[in-house]
Amino acid sequence: MSDVKASSLHELADLIVAVGRHLRPPSDPSFEPCTPIEISVMRFINHNPGTSARAASEATFLPTSNFSRVLRGLEKRGLVDRVVDDRSARNVCLYPTEKARQNLQYLRDHWDRTLQGIVDDPATIDAANATLRRIEEELTARRRGTDTQGSPSD
Repeated sequence: MSDVKASSLHELADLIVAVGRHLRPPSDPSFEPCTPIEISVMRFINHNPGTSARAASEATFLPTSNFSRVLRGLEKRGLVDRVVDDRSARNVCLYPTEKARQNLQYLRDHWDRTLQGIVDDPATIDAANATLRRIEEELTARRRGTDTQGSPSD
């Protein structure tokens, strides 16, 4: 890889981390803050309502014991509901609660206000979102050992 490309990729990662540090949670007392691991779990459940605990654990790369502890904490705080699967009483489906949906809305509204006026061109925002989504998907695939580019994973 050329030094210029490596330097650019380093700058991209550095900027992602730097921007992330500026995206603070809302200060609204109704907002239920979460740890980074809880955010990862909630993000998956929000994107996949009705998912199984096993699928969520695998998707978030958490060992079962750690995932169970995080899930119990989210349940206790009223952010996740476990619902017994109609097809098999042994399986449980995970759903975000109304409190979790409100939490997500607080977060969206807060980040909309935070980012408003910085980049207003919809095409630029769409391109940035598409790029970051591709990076996330590729990093996830590499971590699973299913690199979509065909190169071996570490």
